[in-house]
Amino acid sequence: MSQAPGKRHREGISLIDMFNMFPDNDTATRWLESVVWDDGRVCGHCGSVHTSPVNSGKPMPYWCTSCRSYFSVKTGTALQKSKVPMQKWCIAIYLCLTSLKSVSSMKLHRDIKVSQPTAWSMLHRIREAWMENEDDKVGGPVEVDETCFGGRRSNMSNSRREELKDTGRGAVGKTAAVGMKDRETNEVRAMVVKDTNRETLHSIIRDNVDEDATVYTDDAAVYDTLPFDHEAVRHSVSEYG
Repeated sequence: MSQAPGKRHREGISLIDMFNMFPDNDTATRWLESVVWDDGRVCGHCGSVHTSPVNSGKPMPYWCTSCRSYFSVKTGTALQKSKVPMQKWCIAIYLCLTSLKSVSSMKLHRDIKVSQPTAWSMLHRIREAWMENEDDKVGGPVEVDETCFGGRRSNMSNSRREELKDTGRGAVGKTAAVGMKDRETNEVRAMVVKDTNRETLHSIIRDNVDEDATVYTDDAAVYDTLPFDHEAVRHSVSEYG
């Protein structure tokens, strides 16, 4: 079975590279504008392209002739109304996205010299920004697995056991969840699902994984017709990893 590139082969941006990229607020702002407005500047209020710059130095440096409003690159985004300098935002985004378990608000407040409540708010805004893009899919290779959560019936209360007595055994009455991990970026996505049948699992994978990605699963029959480049680990013959 083919293997994804190991961690030693991965490339990224070092701290030195990052500070060279964002030496000041103006440079950081231009970078964010290139990301948010990759197809050209648009008004964050109404989406119009009929905009023009105004006098430099103003907090709202652009004017929309359609809705007659001032706006900036932060307007209409998760960064809207934030008074945190753009350089600190770029550093916070870097720290949040390059840490395997994100970064705590206490560490962020020390690293970029903002208050802990401000750092906490920034982290939530960064996560919100990444959740806004519903078309964002993991590029893979991707590992997918499902499980069920819930205690043993022998440990349940009599009333709960009575509720489940006619529902069979195994996962019935438990909460099902599916998780996927991008081997290249270590991004993890997990969600509660109504069941773990073929239709549900295939739909979840299609919605979250790029169509060109390789998907790794166990050898459960529900994955047999998965419409991806698919590799299966055969737990049935004691194959793992």
